[in-house]
Amino acid sequence: MIEKIICTICPIGCEIEVVGDKKNKSVSSLNGYKCNRGKEYSINEFIAPVRTITTTIKISNWKEPLIPVRTDKGVLKDKQMDCMEEINKVEVKPPIKRGDILIENILGLNVNVIATGEAL
Repeated sequence: MIEKIICTICPIGCEIEVVGDKKNKSVSSLNGYKCNRGKEYSINEFIAPVRTITTTIKISNWKEPLIPVRTDKGVLKDKQMDCMEEINKVEVKPPIKRGDILIENILGLNVNVIATGEAL
């Protein structure tokens, strides 16, 4: 399989051609990267793409109904909707400081959901 990936590590935005087998999680060749960071990014993006989830969680007894949150690490793309379902079940109570862990180890993925806003 051949896939073209635009690297987002730096502003250059290299267009990297990856040849490999996603099923067996292997890459046989790469063309178009200008640095080792781009090489690593394109391999990871081909084999196991991850994204940081940014969303909101319900907050009770506060002037605003929601507080902004994000994951502290990337989540595999095929697990994002499962994480969102878990996040949507949660309601937190103040006080909450920026950086507080609101959901620890979501779905056993070794990823925490942390507050990016405050409710003090």
